Amino acid sequence: MKLLVVVSSLDLRQPFSATPAWWQLLKGLYELGVEVIAAPYQGAPIESLWWRAEENPARIPGDAFKSLRELSRAILPAHRAGSARDSVDESLADKAVRQVAHTVIAPLWRRHLERILIRERDVDAILFLTVPLNHLPGLPKYISSKFDIPIFYFDGDVPASLPNMRGFASGFRIYQGADLSEYTAFISNSSGGGAMLRQLGAENVHTVWYGADPDVFAPVSAPAQDIDVLFYGHGREYRSDWIDRMITAPSKALSGTRFAVRGKNLGDLGAAEQLPYLSFSKLREYVCRSKLNLCITRGAHASVHASSSSRPFELGALGACIVANPYLGIEEWFEPEQELVVVNSAAEALERYRYLLSNDKERLTIGRAARQRVLKQHTFRHRARDLIDIVKSYM
Repeated sequence: MKLLVVVSSLDLRQPFSATPAWWQLLKGLYELGVEVIAAPYQGAPIESLWWRAEENPARIPGDAFKSLRELSRAILPAHRAGSARDSVDESLADKAVRQVAHTVIAPLWRRHLERILIRERDVDAILFLTVPLNHLPGLPKYISSKFDIPIFYFDGDVPASLPNMRGFASGFRIYQGADLSEYTAFISNSSGGGAMLRQLGAENVHTVWYGADPDVFAPVSAPAQDIDVLFYGHGREYRSDWIDRMITAPSKALSGTRFAVRGKNLGDLGAAEQLPYLSFSKLREYVCRSKLNLCITRGAHASVHASSSSRPFELGALGACIVANPYLGIEEWFEPEQELVVVNSAAEALERYRYLLSNDKERLTIGRAARQRVLKQHTFRHRARDLIDIVKSYM
């Protein structure tokens, strides 16, 4: 099988949180024998051992577009966050940058994809990975008709990306003005989000959850587990209450317990220590140095059944003892009390922290069980196999 993949970014330095996951997914596809051609929608075409990179045809206008978007959001009126119409309407800034994308960027991508398909001749399918789909109206229908090739869209941010969830304040509104029926099928990270995608016009919907590459997220022998409780993540958006319940309040109440955080824009963290951000590769050391690792999932994901995010699988692959906030459908991936611990309040978090920190054997047993579950069911090879099966069903 040969796939042409248009991915949001291949640059781990760019602020796209799904990029590490897409690296692992593309690697998994390669390991299963798929030839992958990857073209970034934003930033530079970065080669790897697992894919051949194609140019970003709109890199210069895309960089200018990004700057325009940031400027327009600063100067044009936007809907007040959280207003009743905020879930369905775009701000003037959103509309302005979308029009620029239609006029300047979409034609460049249409010609670029045509050139690649004419040159390669044997591409079996095209996959768009979290690219703003309302920037490219008409392109999927045009390409699929001209080349008789299935085109898939993979949204890795469902349900937070959907109009009724308002998306992330810092992110694109990718559905307004888009026609989901142009795509052969939609794929998302969320089981419960499938019905929402159908309501928006997607004709065929599938789920491929996140996972973890166990070679990348492999436990290491840290010098010592000198951190008691660790959280890594970015932003308080959709999880402010649980950050307070699981970090801010407990870190003040448990004197002598070392809480640490690696992340940005998390607000008041009580007595928790801010670790140096450093690179993505430092995460493995931080996790393995920590006795307990927190999985605080944003409310948008936690409230819709089995809306996967990367964190549980990354922590599980590293053999971490995971303590999570309530997460609807988490039992689809891990067995509560056996492979991770779920707490329902600040008081319960305090109680479980005290117990687990004083019971090394149980804590280590939970971590080992979580890694074994990932190895058995949740690697990115498993996810790549799911994706291959979906694509084959439309060929």
